Amino acid sequence: MKLATLPGGGRDGRLVVVSDDLHWCAAASHIAPTLQAALDDWERHEPALRALATEIAHESIPLERFHEREALAPLPRAYQWADGSAYVNHVELVRKARGAELPDSFWHDPLMYQGGSDDLRGGRAPIVLADETWGGDLEAEICVVTGDVPQGTSAADALDRILLIGLVNDVSLRMLIPGELAKGFGFVQSKPASHFSPVFVTPDALGDAWQGGRLNLPLLVDLNDAPFGRAEAGEECTFDFGTLIAHLAKTRSLVAGTIVGSGTVSNRDPDGSPGRPVAQGGRGYSCIAEQRMVEAIATGKAVTPFLHHGDRVRIEMKDRAGHSVFGAIEQDVVPLTQ
Repeated sequence: MKLATLPGGGRDGRLVVVSDDLHWCAAASHIAPTLQAALDDWERHEPALRALATEIAHESIPLERFHEREALAPLPRAYQWADGSAYVNHVELVRKARGAELPDSFWHDPLMYQGGSDDLRGGRAPIVLADETWGGDLEAEICVVTGDVPQGTSAADALDRILLIGLVNDVSLRMLIPGELAKGFGFVQSKPASHFSPVFVTPDALGDAWQGGRLNLPLLVDLNDAPFGRAEAGEECTFDFGTLIAHLAKTRSLVAGTIVGSGTVSNRDPDGSPGRPVAQGGRGYSCIAEQRMVEAIATGKAVTPFLHHGDRVRIEMKDRAGHSVFGAIEQDVVPLTQ
């Protein structure tokens, strides 16, 4: 089942169920007005939403055309957005870029930061970059949405609390990060609004691509209409989503509608090297910082620029038959206008 949020009905939009091919949708307001409302009472609303999805598949009810460009973030506001570090290769590379070593504990204990969840943006909303010198960067990731998770839930039990899965561009401002981290209190200014795929889907909709809290499909990242990243999301995923959720719930309970991110999807080359650009036969990167670090290792100097106004970013995942799973995050980088 695929769910999306369209404009209308208030600042949290209106809930729709979307056809598997992403071409059609039907209003779900008679079941739940918003996605958060559906999540708040999932056991009651989920069967009715599935019945609506079946009616859409059979074309037995009036349908409206689904346009990805009109979709808001599935959850325009969330009670919690926390981003993890499932791909330690990414963490190692960006820390090297800052001249920081990777402690061995990072391979056993996930990193996680608390993001801003009050302004979550749709996949076609532009990346607003007020100052190009801040080092704007994309970060292509997978995310999950949980139901209620009691404090102390195990990693195995946490997998059963995952209700929805999607994609996110967790935009970073690389040149602001070192100064913030030096204060010892984490990200704030260096993490602007995150952008989410047009639809979120239930785990069963992914078939055998979803196994053990990992999504085994390639993540397609284009920068300025050229292939930039083709990482396999199921490979080198050190921490599955059950582990990430359990980490977050170690000392607190999580409420329905909590979003947990994977961190930037990242692969090494088969020979163990940091990875090659797509143009050189590699799987590329899911953020610019990784490519810059690889350039610095190879030549002593990073040459790929961070984002500039007018750049275009596209993030998508397709199933093995070539069909878009979540719709595309496709964004222009624009200046801040008052």
